[in-house]
Amino acid sequence: MHLPAISGLIRRRLLVNFRVDAEVMGRFLPPPFRPKIHRGYAIAGICLIRLEQIRPKWLPRFWGISSENAAHRIAVLWDDPQGNPREGVFIPRRDTGSWLNHYAGGRLFPGEHHLANFKVTDDGSRISMSIRSHDKQMSVQLNAQQSNSLPETSCFASLSESSAYFEGGSVGYSVTRDCCRLDGIRLQTDNWKVRPLAVEHVETSFFANPLSFPAGTVTFDHALIMRNISHQWLGEPDLFTKRPSNT
Repeated sequence: MHLPAISGLIRRRLLVNFRVDAEVMGRFLPPPFRPKIHRGYAIAGICLIRLEQIRPKWLPRFWGISSENAAHRIAVLWDDPQGNPREGVFIPRRDTGSWLNHYAGGRLFPGEHHLANFKVTDDGSRISMSIRSHDKQMSVQLNAQQSNSLPETSCFASLSESSAYFEGGSVGYSVTRDCCRLDGIRLQTDNWKVRPLAVEHVETSFFANPLSFPAGTVTFDHALIMRNISHQWLGEPDLFTKRPSNT
C-alpha cells in the first residue's frame, strides 16, 4: 500500500516485552518469518503508544490527530525476494481508541485496527492502563512506573543491549483481512531513546491464550518507555504470505 509520509509526535510509547519458547513462537509465525532469537528465546510483546499531531508531513501540526493504540508484536527475521536478510516485527493484531484509525487503517494507510476502549492514567512517572476491545478478543491491564534498571530476571544484560535489539524492529508487517497479504510500515524517529519501566502488574489476554501459547512458554521479561519523540511513518511494500494452520 502506498503511504504518504505521516509525521507526528510519540507522546508516550511502552514496549512491554515477553520471552517466549522459540519453538512455540516459530509455529505461530507465518512464513517467511522466523523468530529473532535472543539468548535462546523468541521475544514478543505489546507496543502501547499515544500518538499526537499525526498528519501528512506537508500539513501544519494543528491539523494533527491524537490517539491511544496497542499493537501485539513479535520480533522476526526474514529474507526478501532477492535473498537479503531483513528484520522487524510481525503484528498479528492492532487496536485503537480512534474511530478514524479504525476506518482509515488498511484503506488510507497500512495497518487494520480493531476498536478498543482505553483507560489511561499517566502522571509522568506512574502509568496505569486498562484496555478492552469492542470485539472482546483483546484485553490488557498494566500498572508500572519509570525505573533506572531492567529486572534482574531479564534475558537482556543491560538497557543498551535491549535498546539496540528493539531499535532494529522499525519495520512492521500487520495482519489484514486478506489472509495472504500483510501491510508494511516503517517507523523513522528523529532520535531513539528508551528508559526502563518497572512493571508491577501486567495481564494480557493475547499471551494468556493457551491455544497459541501453552502454559509455561511465555514469561514477562521487561518493559521500556520512550517519550516526546518526533517521528514519521513510511510505507513498506506489501508482503505476501501463508497463514500457519495452528492460528
